[in-house]
Amino acid sequence: MIENMDYEEIVMGIIVNAGQCKSFAFQALQQAKKGNVAESAALMAQSQTMAKEAHILQTQLIEFDEGEGKIPVHLIMVHAQDHLMTAMLAKELIQEIIELHQR
Repeated sequence: MIENMDYEEIVMGIIVNAGQCKSFAFQALQQAKKGNVAESAALMAQSQTMAKEAHILQTQLIEFDEGEGKIPVHLIMVHAQDHLMTAMLAKELIQEIIELHQR
């Protein structure tokens, strides 16, 4: 079973990585607006790495839970999930905006 400390660490890991994902994506957009294509691409790659890290942590919880409700759903977990989903959406939309800037 995932112990309380592991649970908290995983949830906080999701929040931190999702925040970094979104932050790198917005930095990439700023660089794209300035015409710094290479810097923008590098920042988007970092954003993708952070998204993957958050997703790995989320997957650990899902695999442990096995759809049986083994993982308690506290407000902080809801916050983490919300943070991850908004970060992923922001990253995807920012990638589209960057491509428009490059045209």
